[in-house]
Amino acid sequence: MTLDLTPDQLLSTTRAVRKRLDLDRPVPRSLIEECVDLAVQAPTGRNRQRWHFVVVTEAAQRRAVADIYLRALAQAPGQPLTERDAWRMNYHPGSTERVFDGLRYLAANIHRVPAFVIPGVEGRTDHASVAVQAGTWGSILPAVWSFMLAARARGLGTVWTSAQAPLERELAEVLDVPYDDIMLAAFLPLAYTIGTDFKPARRIPREQVLHWDRWQRGATARGR
Repeated sequence: MTLDLTPDQLLSTTRAVRKRLDLDRPVPRSLIEECVDLAVQAPTGRNRQRWHFVVVTEAAQRRAVADIYLRALAQAPGQPLTERDAWRMNYHPGSTERVFDGLRYLAANIHRVPAFVIPGVEGRTDHASVAVQAGTWGSILPAVWSFMLAARARGLGTVWTSAQAPLERELAEVLDVPYDDIMLAAFLPLAYTIGTDFKPARRIPREQVLHWDRWQRGATARGR
């Protein structure tokens, strides 16, 4: 059963869900399989269907993966913020605080999440050129976003995280993934949501991101 959402509603209300994940309700395998079936319908460059989805629901395996998530989270390098980053993050007062509050909540409860979805893509991009990276990520990202949209339509919540990155090799070993051939692209907690009444997020104005025919320098200058 899917939610009664228009395409625009689905696209504008598929949130990064952390605090509203239902940690006590198992997610049926059949529902996850439906989401994967839709994910692999995503567009991919040169018909290179390199997608893989590792789904973890077994209790002991989830505990092992949750432990790696927490240790990787502690090792994640902080990326310096530019003045522009800080302005955008705080355009709507309180939004950044809410995000970090959600991150702390998810970390404290990661071991209770009923399912983890770890998307992988064939071919590593370590030290690769921008062209190679663009082709690889351009194949896996649409598929994962399609998975997240399909999940939302079925009353499930997801959040894209890259927390696996510092310990990707260890996670690959636990999952029996051939690290040299498969890049684990993300780490998605998956659960039913507590309520389904998500709304569009408040974002910076359109004129800050939209450019016609050529780069509009004023768009990046405003707000500094």
